[in-house]
Amino acid sequence: MNISLKGKIAVITGATGQLGRVMARTLALCGADAAICYNNNRTQADLLVSEIRSMGCRAAPVQADITNEASVNQMRDEIKSALGDADIVVNNAVIQYEWKSILDQSPADFQSQFDSCVMQSVYMAKAFLPAMMARGSGRFIGINTECSALCNANSGAYASAKRGMDGLYRVLAKEAGAKGVTVNQVAPGWTISEKDREQHTENDSSYIANVPLLRRGIDQEIANVVLFLASDLSSFVTGVCIPVSGGNVMA
Repeated sequence: MNISLKGKIAVITGATGQLGRVMARTLALCGADAAICYNNNRTQADLLVSEIRSMGCRAAPVQADITNEASVNQMRDEIKSALGDADIVVNNAVIQYEWKSILDQSPADFQSQFDSCVMQSVYMAKAFLPAMMARGSGRFIGINTECSALCNANSGAYASAKRGMDGLYRVLAKEAGAKGVTVNQVAPGWTISEKDREQHTENDSSYIANVPLLRRGIDQEIANVVLFLASDLSSFVTGVCIPVSGGNVMA
C-alpha cells in the first residue's frame, strides 16, 4: 500500500525546526507540495525548499510570526498565490524558553506558550479552515507533546498551554467535521533529532527506563504519524491526540 499526497498542498509551521523539517520532507516524499513556514531561519527554509523541489514537488518559503493574526493571514495569502489553497495544515511551531518551577517562571513565559500553542492554532484555523470547509475536505493537524499528559515538575507553562491546545482541537474537530475536515493531534515523546545525532545525545538512561519500549523515538517516527493523519488512510479519524512516545504516555 502506497500513500500518495500527489496534488495536495501542505502548510507546515516551524518547518525549519528539528521535527518540522522531517515532517516537510516526509509529506513531500509522498507527493505533497509544501509551504515551508519559518520565523527567522531563512537559510534553513531555502535549503528545505531546494530539497523538496529536487523531489519533483513545488515548494515555497514563507515567513510569519505565528503569534500574530495579521502575519498569519499574510502568510496564507502568500501561500495561496504561490501554491494554492492548503489541503493539509501542520501546526508545529512553538516558542522555546527556559523551564522553571511555576513559582519561578515569569508570566511572560506562560503568555508565550499560550500564544504559540493555543493562539497559533486559533489564527491558523481562522486562516485556513474556511477554504477547506468550503471545499469539503482537509486535514488540520497540531503537534502536541507527551508533557501535557505527564505534567512533570518545571513544565508548567508548556504543559498548561498544550493542554489548552488539546481542548481547542477537540472543539474544532466537532465544528469542522460536518464539512469533511478532520482535526487531530500528534503528541511526541522526547524525540531523537538531527541535533541529537550531531551532538551524540541520543541516550538518556533515566528517561528511557520509564519508556515501555526502552528507547527514545526518532524524528521520522513522528513524521510517519503526521503523514498518516494527512492521508486518506485517516479519513474516519478526527478529534484524537495520538501519543508517539513508546508507551510513556498511554491515551
